[in-house]
Amino acid sequence: MGYKIKVIIPIPVDDAGVQARAAQLPPGLLSDDCTVEFEAVKAGAALGDSYHDTLLMDVSVVEAGLLAEKQGFDAVCIDTVSDSGMAALRSCLTIPVVAPGISSMLMACNLGKKFSIITMWDEWFALYDKVLTEHHLWDHLASMRSINTRPDLAELLAGKEEVVFNKLLKEAELAISHDKADVIILGSTTMHQSHAFLAQRLSVPVLNPGQIAFKTCQTLLELGLSHSKKAYPAPELPRFDVYHRIGKSA
Repeated sequence: MGYKIKVIIPIPVDDAGVQARAAQLPPGLLSDDCTVEFEAVKAGAALGDSYHDTLLMDVSVVEAGLLAEKQGFDAVCIDTVSDSGMAALRSCLTIPVVAPGISSMLMACNLGKKFSIITMWDEWFALYDKVLTEHHLWDHLASMRSINTRPDLAELLAGKEEVVFNKLLKEAELAISHDKADVIILGSTTMHQSHAFLAQRLSVPVLNPGQIAFKTCQTLLELGLSHSKKAYPAPELPRFDVYHRIGKSA
């Protein structure tokens, strides 16, 4: 039996942008019976740098995932560490809905005692605040550190490796030596190109959040598990049409 996973990119990008995101899933990471389709939202946020953007990400991700179950997908994976729209989609769907933020943080708790999040700029700290608060994980956080570099969510880190990778390495080393982190989490799925570089040079596990989420999807499907509908109850009066109208008018 094969599995079909829908990956939702939380910002509108062109085909090249979709392919850049899809590159975080290397051949062989998932079993051969898993088919993965990446799809960007129709419209929405630009950078995820504000509450304005996070609301747009929530709405646009939910709109993009509402029909996944009817379309024959076996799971939805949300391609952002902000976990945008995850709770709402779990309320609307019975198939597994997985996101990188909580998946990576729980994996970090399984591998060490304290984790640090290394990210591109301070403007993304609020995204992690939300996930840490919702899942009561602040006691496991050593630190959040950024390299204060505006992200490019279309081209990602391509062409910037020499400068960006070393900045990330420096902050990760400080997180380990100064903040006492024993696991490092990359602060965005858009940073996946830096994972191998950092993993080879750091003394602690480095988690690539997109890949953690993909493997979590596969594990849930293979075990026949999904989220609890007691924790994420379905709406008594669903208004999916409102999401779709917003999507069409955007």
